[in-house]
Amino acid sequence: MAPTELSGGSSPAERFAASRERSRCPGLTSFRGGYPFDLDPFQTAACAALEDGYGVLVCAPTGAGKTVVGEFAVHLALQAGQKCFYTTPIKALSNQKYNDLVDRHGTDRVGLLTGDNSVNPDAPIVVMTTEVLRNMLYVDSGALRGLGYVVMDEVHYLGDRFRGAVWEEVIIHLPASVRLVSLSATVSNAEEFGDWLISVRGHTRVIVHEDRPVPLWQHMLVGMRLFDLFGPDPSTVDPELTRHLNERMRYFDPGARSRRPYGERGPARGWRPPHRPDVVARLDREGLLPAITFIFSRAGCDAAVAQCVQSGLWLTSEDERAEISAAVERRTAAVPAEDLEVLGYWDWLEGLRRGIAAHHAGLIPAFKEAVEELFVRGLVRAVFATETLALGINMPARTVVLERLSKFNGETHADITPGEYTQLTGRAGRRGIDIEGHAVVLWTPEIDAARVAGLASTRSYPLRSSFRPSYNMAVNLVGQMGRDAARILLEASFAQFQADRSVAGLLRQIRRNEATLAEYAAAMHCDRGGIAEYMALRRALTEREATISREGARARRGAVVASLEALRVGDVIQVPGGRRAGLAVVLDPGIHPQDDPRPLVVTEGRWGGRLSLTDFPVAVVAIGRVRVPRNINYRSPQERRELASTLRTIEAAPSVRPRRGANLDEDAEVGRLRSAVRAHPSHHCPDRDAHARWAERGARLERENVGLQRRIEGKTSSLGRIFDRICVLLDKRGYLAADETTPAGRQLARVWSESDLVVAECLRAGAWDALDAAELAAVVSTLVYEARRDERIADRLPTAAVADSLATTIRIWAALVEDEAGLGLQQSREPELGFVWAAYRWARGENLDRVLATAAEHGTELSAGDFVRWCKQLLDLLEQIAAAPSPAGTQPPVVAQARVAARAIRRGVVAQGMMP
Repeated sequence: MAPTELSGGSSPAERFAASRERSRCPGLTSFRGGYPFDLDPFQTAACAALEDGYGVLVCAPTGAGKTVVGEFAVHLALQAGQKCFYTTPIKALSNQKYNDLVDRHGTDRVGLLTGDNSVNPDAPIVVMTTEVLRNMLYVDSGALRGLGYVVMDEVHYLGDRFRGAVWEEVIIHLPASVRLVSLSATVSNAEEFGDWLISVRGHTRVIVHEDRPVPLWQHMLVGMRLFDLFGPDPSTVDPELTRHLNERMRYFDPGARSRRPYGERGPARGWRPPHRPDVVARLDREGLLPAITFIFSRAGCDAAVAQCVQSGLWLTSEDERAEISAAVERRTAAVPAEDLEVLGYWDWLEGLRRGIAAHHAGLIPAFKEAVEELFVRGLVRAVFATETLALGINMPARTVVLERLSKFNGETHADITPGEYTQLTGRAGRRGIDIEGHAVVLWTPEIDAARVAGLASTRSYPLRSSFRPSYNMAVNLVGQMGRDAARILLEASFAQFQADRSVAGLLRQIRRNEATLAEYAAAMHCDRGGIAEYMALRRALTEREATISREGARARRGAVVASLEALRVGDVIQVPGGRRAGLAVVLDPGIHPQDDPRPLVVTEGRWGGRLSLTDFPVAVVAIGRVRVPRNINYRSPQERRELASTLRTIEAAPSVRPRRGANLDEDAEVGRLRSAVRAHPSHHCPDRDAHARWAERGARLERENVGLQRRIEGKTSSLGRIFDRICVLLDKRGYLAADETTPAGRQLARVWSESDLVVAECLRAGAWDALDAAELAAVVSTLVYEARRDERIADRLPTAAVADSLATTIRIWAALVEDEAGLGLQQSREPELGFVWAAYRWARGENLDRVLATAAEHGTELSAGDFVRWCKQLLDLLEQIAAAPSPAGTQPPVVAQARVAARAIRRGVVAQGMMP
């Protein structure tokens, strides 16, 4: 609602309403005057509620302007002489918001805390990542004094399975006097989330705004023809698009005329995807640039830019190229000149000068920030990006293009969800610039237009909590409030709130099942005898036969595992069947302390890779040996060919068929149950089969009810039980003593890492005390680095000290995992060696080119952006180690070396954009 002036043209009623609003919300009246546009009704309602003393939850689409409500909280804090913390989920968003607030309020009144940067931290307005605020709350930082407002931007990150718990920790722990402003993308259970906020924060207004500020049109690009996705009836696919797709499928596959309609067939033969430069040029002709094309791989983004450059595509004028060059020089001034070549600077700049760029996590921060700035300024007009760009960075476009509707989710390729589709396409349409936005899906033969329409029209995006207590959280909570109070506090989480709400639905299902069971009991009545008793005998017989079969399978599996564990490098084995059938030579037995053996082999067919247990239905024996070169690279076709040739002298062994379980006729219990079944009166009933079907249905319902009851028991106080188990483990290991934290517990309370307890155990054991700074960086990197798929394990380590310390670290981790498994706790992540060489070389002062080359030599291909990202995470953990209080009260050697290592890592491209 826009402010109404007391002048001609407005009615007396409107003038009265405006006057009353100004008197009721003087802060809002003065705040509005600082904007060149009128506030939307939802913005006005949220701001008025905030000034009335309520917390607010604002759910609105991307680009709708919900951050105005956060800026109003800043305005109120400054008016009242209080502090306001503005939290964001990622550092790039924090940096962006910091610059926005500095432009509005000046450098003296705005600070920044992201872990990387610390700028004016005592300012009344501080922008920070959510983790920084969580850490402040746990240590009862003095910076919290005078805090009046906290803005949690992108609060729907609460559902993130890796970091979502942080949002709930902050919401639960904030002092009651702090007013919370929660800003979220549109979620379908906003009212449920609001109810939880009311339960833990008190008075909270929920304001949901579902209208996009810029209308979004949905399209499909088929070849080079652009079609509307929806027809005159917005609930159905455009008939013209459907007709064209049917014709196109017939063109690629003439036999399709007599087959099923489009959308029910497999891929067409002869189809080729459109050339990316042609797509960009087509969008340019339609006036649909600037555009963001989402490609779910970094390599795909870089390849798209290269294709556009090689095609001779230009989207910029001479003057614009000069502006681009100047902006790039300013953004990259701090990047060492000797690193520019390895960073691919000149190819990157060539794309930028043409108005084309990639945006993904493989770029160093300076490159990503340059792309963001140039895109917002309209100088870069075509960006090829991974989905990380959709996570809140302010880079709206006129058009968003999706090349695919599936992506790799860390485990497998899966279709994107309606929520992900909306998040990606939500970038289209720039408020105040575009009158409409456009989402374009590139057609492929596998894509059904009706499915795309379903993604585009679905409006159900529920927010689900991912909250779970951690070791660090447990010691902090117990240290602050004691065990019982901490348990009660955890049970106030959104996760427990949602679990408790779902219990009512489960109870209703149990009651429905019980009514159905009564009907089944009448239907299965048998005059010959108790059908229930008869069916119990049959089930017992089936279960006994299955048990014998499983025991046989376990015995076979145990024999296979033992035979694989006995293999040695150079052994020649015979793979019994499958795609890798035949002779193979073992390069690495692949023995793992917590998993099945996965031998690395080269086959006589010249294939190299790891086999799994499924490749061996029977135990394997070595039938010969060959010499394997020490540093063989199984990825090299030449080396595989040479090694496979050595197998020609080995004679294959006769195949052995696996024995399928023990002989059931030999089991006495099976014989007894078979006799009892045949002797039962119901066995001879003419309606036996009909009775049995009803009985089986009843048994299924009874099993379902048992499962539902277990789910209810699991949901009720589920987080409290996890917390209790964590406390049992922390008690056993000396971090807690009744309601107190021990000195070791206070050290653990200052370690904010996914591997927090592994770090604390290694520090207590002195596992890293003998290391110098570079060696420490190498070993600690194993607790932050996460390997990508198909990454080769390093065949050697930088020094003997690193090898010894890593062996100790892994032993500590393995013992912890054993305790966790015994208590039913989620197991700590295994240390990963893929960043060891990069961390060691960089901490020793070697240049970026040499560091990346060394990492590749030892099995880890790293982009410069990945290298910087992992270095910053390593730097963060090293600084925590340096600052964590020692249980013994004296400073161990690892503390000083951690400081030295942190200084050594904070240089070059890693230090670029960071405060010293």
